[in-house]
Amino acid sequence: MNGTLKRVAVACLAMFALLMINVNFLQAVKAEELRSDARNTRNFFDRYAIERGRITAGGEVLAQSVETKSKEFRFIRQYPEAKLYAHVTGFFSPESASAIEASENRLLDGSSADLLLRRSIDLFTGEPTRGANVDLTINPKAQKAAYDALRKSGKRGAVIALDPKSGGILAMVSLPTYDPVELSGTDKGKVFSRYDELAKDKTQPLLNRTIGQTYPPGSTFKVVTMAAYLEDDSSRGPQTTVAAPQRLPLPQTNLSLPNYGGAACGSGQVTLSFALEKSCNTPFGKMGMDLGFDKMKEQTEKFGMGQQIGVPMSVAQSDFGSDYDKAALAMASIGQNSNRMTPLQMAMIAAGIANDGAVMKPYLVNKITDAKGDTIDQAKPEELSEAVSSETAGKLREMMANVVSKGTANLAQVPGVQVAGKTGTAETADGQPPHAWFISFAPAEDPQVALAVIVESGAANVGAEATGGHTAAPIAKAVLEAVLNK
Repeated sequence: MNGTLKRVAVACLAMFALLMINVNFLQAVKAEELRSDARNTRNFFDRYAIERGRITAGGEVLAQSVETKSKEFRFIRQYPEAKLYAHVTGFFSPESASAIEASENRLLDGSSADLLLRRSIDLFTGEPTRGANVDLTINPKAQKAAYDALRKSGKRGAVIALDPKSGGILAMVSLPTYDPVELSGTDKGKVFSRYDELAKDKTQPLLNRTIGQTYPPGSTFKVVTMAAYLEDDSSRGPQTTVAAPQRLPLPQTNLSLPNYGGAACGSGQVTLSFALEKSCNTPFGKMGMDLGFDKMKEQTEKFGMGQQIGVPMSVAQSDFGSDYDKAALAMASIGQNSNRMTPLQMAMIAAGIANDGAVMKPYLVNKITDAKGDTIDQAKPEELSEAVSSETAGKLREMMANVVSKGTANLAQVPGVQVAGKTGTAETADGQPPHAWFISFAPAEDPQVALAVIVESGAANVGAEATGGHTAAPIAKAVLEAVLNK
């Protein structure tokens, strides 16, 4: 009898052990898979049961949750300035999210470990769980100015502006844009259908061009070549004279590099400042070849290229290229060949020069607060790299100011403010008109804002390096005036 009872007891213990193992397996190992299973409708409704935190910037609400009368969908997401901030806030769809809505999701929905204390207090007091609020570094005036100016151009493109001293992102605009409200509804059929339409659109409205797309930088890259040239010999400066032939023979080829339209660059011997002001190709091609690939590559890396950056959204990696022979290096040194940059990277280059040579790590989240307004986390500016010496940065600032005051970027001038910048025209391989670029910072003597503007296929029928000056520089001017209250 005792033997039978023992066997029954052992069998019961074994079953309980198996039950506990299965429960823990489901709750720990399989939890995420079950939670994300499309058949799990509870997860679908749970997404709308919590009041997600607000996304704000400069005192303005960019995204918020509002209560409904529906029993199934208690809260829905609203975007007061939907298209203006679409690539910043992103969308919150029935099964996915993008941009800040995705990268800060666990804070916004209240599930982050950082909110454990707040959740515990709410549980004790009977308060409903609410997500944290995410405050961004965006300057609403700069964002609106960039959006309006770029939209006025009638072209696709991007504008991104930084605080050069902290790395905070002041404006992030990509056109064409989309309406995140259309992708944040509760009707899966409508949301998924609209997403598919946007995803198939050849103009790529879902793409954040400021951080998700790389382009040939064209002549804006000449500031990097100039930086490497000045760093290589500290005795060089704005008045140093260099050769500037009408055409530069490319080694081991039957080709030569011309200036734009085959024009002469001064008398053939020009100062470095003149070469940058007029954006002559031949002196910069020769500089790159004289410096060699290793020194050019090293200089690009000092500006942050090749590093994996999150703002917090991931950023496409810029790339100078590799294994260049002399001829290809000359082309890469004027921003062509396999040289590819994001607008953010070009803004970082301008910001590094503006900030005495120090490149700050770019970031978009300024502060996180709980539902009661208590600060959970605050941004701490961080230096990413030292791109150039303070002395070299000063020389570059002087020359870039000359580009605006008496060179190709006169349309970026702001009354009462010394603006520094560099125009660019980037040839494309698809037979389309060149892209128009402009990078800038101001005031040149004490920079408060640095930016990059690209207008896709925006350099048609305007002429010379002034393409960037005619198309992109006025957009930059609008942003500079907004930030500087001019």
